[in-house]
Amino acid sequence: MAIFAYKAMNPAGKIVRGETEAINLVDLELRLKRMNLDLIHAHPARQVALHRLAQIPLRERIHFCFHLEQLSRSGVPLIDALTDLRDSTEHPRMRNTIAAVVESIEGGRPLSQALGEHSLVFSPVFCSLVRAGETTGNLPDVLKELTASLKREDELAAYVKRLTIYPSIVLAVTLMAVVVSMLYVVPELAKLFRSAGTALPLQTRLLIGLSDLLRHYWALILPGIVAVVIGFVALIKHNRGAALRWDAFRLAMPLWGPVYRKIILARFANLFAMMYASGIAIIDTVRVAQDVVGNRVLRQALERVEQLIAEGQNVTAAFTSVGLFPPLVIRMLRVGEHTGSLDQALHNVSYFYERDVRESIERFQVMLEPLLILVLGGLMMWIALSVLGPVYDVITRMKM
Repeated sequence: MAIFAYKAMNPAGKIVRGETEAINLVDLELRLKRMNLDLIHAHPARQVALHRLAQIPLRERIHFCFHLEQLSRSGVPLIDALTDLRDSTEHPRMRNTIAAVVESIEGGRPLSQALGEHSLVFSPVFCSLVRAGETTGNLPDVLKELTASLKREDELAAYVKRLTIYPSIVLAVTLMAVVVSMLYVVPELAKLFRSAGTALPLQTRLLIGLSDLLRHYWALILPGIVAVVIGFVALIKHNRGAALRWDAFRLAMPLWGPVYRKIILARFANLFAMMYASGIAIIDTVRVAQDVVGNRVLRQALERVEQLIAEGQNVTAAFTSVGLFPPLVIRMLRVGEHTGSLDQALHNVSYFYERDVRESIERFQVMLEPLLILVLGGLMMWIALSVLGPVYDVITRMKM
């Protein structure tokens, strides 16, 4: 299917703009007609629109799962439930996606397959769980688990954002102050120092040299930084060895590395528990989980787990062999496997890591604030001493 940018009119006479997938303009007009929209104009969207189409907030998927679970549990037919969701959803891209899902189901496809046609919105894991719910007849329970899982993911993302917002603001403001000083304040002071013929200390000469470098070569420095960043990203994307080393570095970073590892393992344990409870085979669960951990080092570990399970080892022994989880979690897995409640044990593992992540982020934030103050305060003190020392010398000479 192609992506079309359209302009349409709703029954109230209001102009509606958006983007959606369609086979051609006729198919687009029919899709909009089912949404009570009259097509005015449409044209094929640029390829960039595909990524914009996928930028649906996590909250929209949470609402989708919650409302679909409530409606299906109440006995509302699936088509009617999805139609109600389509009409009540305010987010335009999510509304278009649900409309396309409704059309696919009306064409005879099951819900999981209809959702799978929108892989940029609904992940393969999401579709696999829905398929398991359809197969076992427990779709409302699966949707309830998905809602809870997405809420936990949203909470973890909120914790991470809260951790990064403060340092980002402080660093941005400090960087702007330093750049302004280097471009406008230091050059004027350098003229004063040269006219006074004052012997400058080393730190002042370094400061003036950095200012001159920034003023005269900023047109080369800025593109150079951008080129380095783009080159680094391309290297990570296309070179497997470099990507593995980068992911290993992220896991081994001071302070942040352990928190990052716990976030990944919390996500993995929660996913594993949901898929196992839905009746999906363990080896298939491990295989699917490899695509969502987001770290190549841990992906390799899960590939080894899959291989060991395929060779006949139990889950506890496989995870113990790769050293993926600490002893406490391994013990929980062993108990769950022996009692036949592995899904409950995995939910406990997920809870253990999620709580640990929250506590670690809070501790990290407490440590980060004074550390930032020390580093940035030291930088500003160096600049101040480099400037004020020679200024004091010049003022002293003027009094004499």
